[in-house]
Amino acid sequence: MGGEFAPAPAEEPILAGVGVVKRFGALVVLDKVDFAVASNEAIGIVGPNGAGKTTLLNVLSGASQPSQGTVRFRNIDVTNAGAAQHCRLGIARSHQIPRPFGGMTVFENTFVAATAGGNRKGRDAYERCIEALELCAMLGHANRRAETLGLLDRKRLELARALATDPVVLLLDEIGGGLTDGEAGQLVETIRELRRRGIAIVWIEHIVHVLLQVVERLVCLDGGRVIADGRPEAVMADPAVIGAYLGQGVA
Repeated sequence: MGGEFAPAPAEEPILAGVGVVKRFGALVVLDKVDFAVASNEAIGIVGPNGAGKTTLLNVLSGASQPSQGTVRFRNIDVTNAGAAQHCRLGIARSHQIPRPFGGMTVFENTFVAATAGGNRKGRDAYERCIEALELCAMLGHANRRAETLGLLDRKRLELARALATDPVVLLLDEIGGGLTDGEAGQLVETIRELRRRGIAIVWIEHIVHVLLQVVERLVCLDGGRVIADGRPEAVMADPAVIGAYLGQGVA
């Protein structure tokens, strides 16, 4: 599984959460989670609804700070840094529900990401936007208003905006959700190209057969804890993982 990509060699993680706990009042959503991704590694995160997957991405991206534990990027403590600082360091994310800026074109949306998120200016920002839009098959829609796009193109724009920040780690939250198999397959090809360019990928996805076309490692969360971590075929055959999905089905 994981297509042409071999497992990443053992090395110092580029992004890691250590002993991460996240509470909302009395509710513990993440319970002492250890998670690490190496450069040029692709990791899939799976688990039933309410397992804590998106909350983990929120913590790793700086959108939310952990109640306990640390987040380290290139061995620097970024636990209390906000999402904007994470983005400028090279940690970008997409959201499950695309959030384009209404009233702006596709290009303008991407340009905001390159300048505000990627701290690029002038011609450099312009060229980065063109590259990101071309990679995501959105260059032909550059002058369209973002709110007029269909779901697939909104997902592509969401990805292009993340890429315009020039990330070294890309966090994807169910980018395949709501798409047909053919549409999801198109996104897979784009994400494969990002892998070839050396971008580390952390991808939450309920459509597991799509996920397995890219990743070489799976992490399964259940009840805010990591219950399996390893080769995709081993994780999906793990009795604890099967038990977590029982009654919910695996796509």
